[in-house]
Amino acid sequence: MLETSARLLKLLSLLQNRRDWSGAELAERLGVTPRTVRRDVDRLRGLGYPVHAAAGVAGYRLGAGAALPPLLLDDEEAVAVAVGLRTAAGGSVAGIEETSVRALAKLEQVLPSRLRHRINALQSVTVPLMPGGVTVDPATLTAIAAACRDNHRLRFDYRQPDGTESVRDAEPYRLVHTGRRWYLVAWDTGRQDWRTFRVDRLTPRTPTGPRFTPRPLPADAAAYVSQSVASAPYRYQARILMHAPVEVVAEEASPTAGRLEAVDQRSCILHTGSNSLDELALYVALKGIDFEVLDPPELVEHVQTLAKRLGRAAS
Repeated sequence: MLETSARLLKLLSLLQNRRDWSGAELAERLGVTPRTVRRDVDRLRGLGYPVHAAAGVAGYRLGAGAALPPLLLDDEEAVAVAVGLRTAAGGSVAGIEETSVRALAKLEQVLPSRLRHRINALQSVTVPLMPGGVTVDPATLTAIAAACRDNHRLRFDYRQPDGTESVRDAEPYRLVHTGRRWYLVAWDTGRQDWRTFRVDRLTPRTPTGPRFTPRPLPADAAAYVSQSVASAPYRYQARILMHAPVEVVAEEASPTAGRLEAVDQRSCILHTGSNSLDELALYVALKGIDFEVLDPPELVEHVQTLAKRLGRAAS
């Protein structure tokens, strides 16, 4: 009996982690036969959990309206957890934003509709006192997270920095939070290439597209976002020799403001860009680390001029 109960809890956890499961996949994960899986599914249904046969495939899906297994939260606890996760997803607690989005996507998959209404009502009248900057609707984050989890293509409206808008079709893979912004790493089916999208400029269209077969990511998702943002088509692309170990410079440099390349144990090169020479000069100078401008020549001259101006101000 204990073995059966433990297997039922594991089956519930699997059904929550992914939207659709085939009977064979569940049997392999649980180490039982497909016939045993069918019996366990019937037991779950008998306990009140709505496990449905997935349309079009010989598989199973945990439907909405379950009692939040295996946490067994009551209504008040479920509302509190969902609101807390939405708040954390907004970046109020550093370091847990991405985890909060994944947990929120899993929770909202099985929330009864009556609780969704309560949570949305509370969220609509709550105004956070937070520093200015771009914000992302938690509903958008959970929709993207669910598409990443279930390998469903996304169609969305996307706004470029110059204000122009376009409709994009992409295979979503990862959400990356940098501390200030959310980014989506996806395969753009129209451009036939990997792209990084700012989530605050993105509006998903529903329903989502068909399922896709995942392809290997070009690199670690966080590293790819850092590279993509740092190498954006800025007017000035700079290479700065920093006279400090790469680990020391990394503590002072935002991963979305530049890419670091180790030279030796005492120095590294910062690759960064901007449309403003003033912004580049101040960004590097305020790190408190000695540096040497390698490129572009305009930045060398600009730093020299700025140094003279500061010298006159100090005297």
